[in-house]
Amino acid sequence: MTDLTADEARRIILRAQGFLGAGSRTGGVPAMLRRVGAVQLDTISVLARSHELIAYARLGAVGRSAIERAYWHNPARAFEYWCHAACILPLEDWPLYGFRRRAYRDRRFRWHEVPPIVDKVLEQVRADGPLTTGDIGGARIDPRASGATEPAGWWDWSDTKIAIEFLLDIGEVVCTRRVGWRRVYDLAERVIPEELLADDLPDAEGVTGLTRIAGRALGVATRADLVDFTRVKGKYAALLDDALLSGAAGLVPVHVAGWPLPRAGRGAPTSTAVPNAWADPAALESEPRGRHRTTLLSPFDSLVWERARAERIFGLNHRLEAYVPKDKRIHGYFAMPVLAGGRIIGRVDPAREGTTLIARQVGFEPGGSPAKTVAAMSDALWEAASWVGCTDVRVERVSSPALEAPLRAELAR
Repeated sequence: MTDLTADEARRIILRAQGFLGAGSRTGGVPAMLRRVGAVQLDTISVLARSHELIAYARLGAVGRSAIERAYWHNPARAFEYWCHAACILPLEDWPLYGFRRRAYRDRRFRWHEVPPIVDKVLEQVRADGPLTTGDIGGARIDPRASGATEPAGWWDWSDTKIAIEFLLDIGEVVCTRRVGWRRVYDLAERVIPEELLADDLPDAEGVTGLTRIAGRALGVATRADLVDFTRVKGKYAALLDDALLSGAAGLVPVHVAGWPLPRAGRGAPTSTAVPNAWADPAALESEPRGRHRTTLLSPFDSLVWERARAERIFGLNHRLEAYVPKDKRIHGYFAMPVLAGGRIIGRVDPAREGTTLIARQVGFEPGGSPAKTVAAMSDALWEAASWVGCTDVRVERVSSPALEAPLRAELAR
């Protein structure tokens, strides 16, 4: 078993995630997607949508059209499906999700009962696809037809929307591109290469493959981290455990100093010699070296998307406050952690007005050199501004009074 300090684990994680070393930029966006394994999607768009921010954070000011082409291209190189959440996934990983597609088919329910028109919707896609929800009857219930006095809620889906999403869940249709942020659905048999479509993996092989991908993408991870990445539970979580303990997932046990020990039953050992994490063996072969990225991070970035993991690695207690009442927000609507020197140095709640990037609120984490921290924050803001076509940066509020004047002076240089 390999013993790691918390700092060594952090550096391995940064390299695995593409934030440390020049090699992480090789291959552009398609290679980045394969490296991180899953890019989470979200509807919120501030500077850009989250899937764009994730590529930018690792690669710098890559063209936004290049990001879109790498995710949603013709022919397809990626598809959308459920991993950690709704994610963009490398196309070659399609067979690994067979266990999830079969589970949805057997359950025939997720958020909604599947309506009787599901077969009719499938035939419509077969005859006329690719189609959006607008093409097949709309995504939401018409409040006038339902007698509602308020607009339809987030989950007030029309029957056609429920049907098409169920067909996506079970793999009859697939989304490999979007138009105006609307999913475009087509038959899987028309989009997924024949050899991938025919590769019907047993449940255990699918879960094992996803566990291997999660371990490689995360670099060093607890069991809980791996479960969070793959979102398996019940019998599938047991298959993940089997893949770890048998070695089938290709990950090795490690002990990271300061990380929590596994939950132990009565009489179980509590020695610090007990492994408390798993690592990609390739990540342990060499010491992480190279230049650190200085960048804003989407709250949905896989480096920080799981709160317990972010706190364990960076001491960052972060919560998305977009759905918190405005008067109860601490860091802002879409506060983005700022990474510099391999550490989280602060948070920025960004917005745009014309060609000005606005930092509605800037906060700094404790510790570190004030001068270096301020310079890094300024660099992160100016690079992000340039990427989204802004020529000016304006800070509205700085929550650390001692650093407000130095930050404003640095931004003005």
